[in-house]
Amino acid sequence: MKRLFSALIALALLSSCDNAQQEYFTKSVTFPEGATIEQKIDIASRIVPTPQQLEWQNGELTAFLHFGMNTFTGKEWGNGRENPELFNPTELDCEQWVRSLKESGFKYAILTAKHHDGFCLWPTATTEHSVKNSPWRDGKGDVVKEFRDACDKYGVKFGVYLSPWDRNAECYGDSPAYNKLFIEQLTELLTNYGEVYEVWFDGACAEGPNGKRQWYDWQAYFEVIHKLQPNAVTAIMGDDVRWVGNEGGWGRETEWSATVYTPDSHPNASQNGELGINAMSKDLGSRELVAKAKMMYWYPSEVDVSIRPGWFYHAEEDGRVRSVANLVDIYFQSVGRNSVLLLNIPPDRRGLLHETDVENLKQFNQYINSTFENNFISNGDKLSKLAEGESRTYRVAKDAIVNTLLVQEDIAQGQRVESFLVEAYSNGKWQYLTEGTTIGYKRLLRFSDCQPEKIRLTIRSSRGDANISGVGLYYAPMLEDNSSSVRINDLDSNSWSVVGSDDRTAIDGNRESVWRSNALTPLVVDMGKEEEIKGFCYVPAKENLTGTIYKYRFSVSTDGEKWSECDCTGEMSNIKHNPIPYFVRFGNTYKARYFRLEPLQEIDGNKCTSIAEVGILLQ
Repeated sequence: MKRLFSALIALALLSSCDNAQQEYFTKSVTFPEGATIEQKIDIASRIVPTPQQLEWQNGELTAFLHFGMNTFTGKEWGNGRENPELFNPTELDCEQWVRSLKESGFKYAILTAKHHDGFCLWPTATTEHSVKNSPWRDGKGDVVKEFRDACDKYGVKFGVYLSPWDRNAECYGDSPAYNKLFIEQLTELLTNYGEVYEVWFDGACAEGPNGKRQWYDWQAYFEVIHKLQPNAVTAIMGDDVRWVGNEGGWGRETEWSATVYTPDSHPNASQNGELGINAMSKDLGSRELVAKAKMMYWYPSEVDVSIRPGWFYHAEEDGRVRSVANLVDIYFQSVGRNSVLLLNIPPDRRGLLHETDVENLKQFNQYINSTFENNFISNGDKLSKLAEGESRTYRVAKDAIVNTLLVQEDIAQGQRVESFLVEAYSNGKWQYLTEGTTIGYKRLLRFSDCQPEKIRLTIRSSRGDANISGVGLYYAPMLEDNSSSVRINDLDSNSWSVVGSDDRTAIDGNRESVWRSNALTPLVVDMGKEEEIKGFCYVPAKENLTGTIYKYRFSVSTDGEKWSECDCTGEMSNIKHNPIPYFVRFGNTYKARYFRLEPLQEIDGNKCTSIAEVGILLQ
């Protein structure tokens, strides 16, 4: 009977390929056995989002608020042994958080209810490692509730992050016991705080105190979510929202929401290995991959990035907040590449969003609003159904100077455009203006200032008829971005030398050049004279991350013979997914002429080392 039912579904799918593309497949579809590439592409064109996924995508901007024990210890990843009494924000005001976010254009906001250290921001019954044993609000406070209430007041959709990795729970590593505890925590959050719109899980996992690696029961977790919060989207380890593959703030040039990439927690995740893809792969939806795939999903990407170098607040990073220009670039490379931007803005030790962060967010929002307020073409919001090779022409407002294109598909009818061309008509002839590959929810392209009379959009390649729901031409003022010149060295390295080598690539001041070794090789540098140093900066390679240092030992010497190990964490947390300059500040000040950066572990366990640059911090 089961075989007969499967055969009937396969027959219906194949026959629907020849019936004017009337049937849609919500969220996922399994290809019928024996389907041709043409039939698979047709089916792929009719995969559509759920109403919740569509609402989430329309939100465009989601805020992430990393706040907890790490805020007060200065760490990024706590060890779970912190004293709850350290948690004591003096002016905590969740309304200030959410009001600032609302005024900056954010539609969703996610709070780190529990990070890897296991400290819970609500008075959970599952552990003593929570706000109930902190001095804040005399142990009677509940950050999650205050945040939830603020979201309600300002009309921002409420989401939670609950880390599955828990470095405090004694039962972590005893999989059944910890899964039970985690489900209890999840149940509390999804029962006691009203409607939850996004539940965010990463896949962080390690060994427990018993030396055993924890196994997460994802299916049981999602059953709880679907039962208690059926309208919530599940992100990253969930099957509604996909991690874009980096934490640098950019999406792919070709970003498919209708993708062959299978959610990691899905029973059929083995397809990823069979296709040779992962979350960071450049191609997740080409015709070549569709031809090999057994199933496809509507699994749109979320671009997560922090407004500061770290994910938690650190006072020493107050001068390293992303500039307005950089935030605008990130918007173009995330929302403008068919993704949602998840921007982390960490509250400080007062329990407030820092003034610099808030001011930059407001200016960012003003820039986006003013840029896209005036569309210089008329009827750009009129739905157009364009076949492959077909064009539509739009008249541009007289004398308008433009440098930005917006194109959107009606993704409620699927994602179909594979490539498109835009030409501008001026001085009596058509000229190339810009081009792109996928469109999806929104595509933004920037080009040099011009003054066309009209533009022509041509669909070069498409999976069936393209449903173009929006076209716009705008003028985006240029902004100067000084963030690319973030200072990584407080000293002049021109007089430095590498001990035992003539290769100065790691200290030449050029972040594009990379020092590499086929072993975990220490870098020993003679600075030429003695300095009082307080930290260092490690810059990983931009492109090939092989050799990026994860765990390390940093030592100093005044004579190059007797060495002192510096007081630092020894771990570059999250650098694999956030390969930007990593600043390490010591617990003490050290007199040194020589320093030694010794790699102990590479991000993927390889026996090799890569260093784009190393700098010394004096403050």
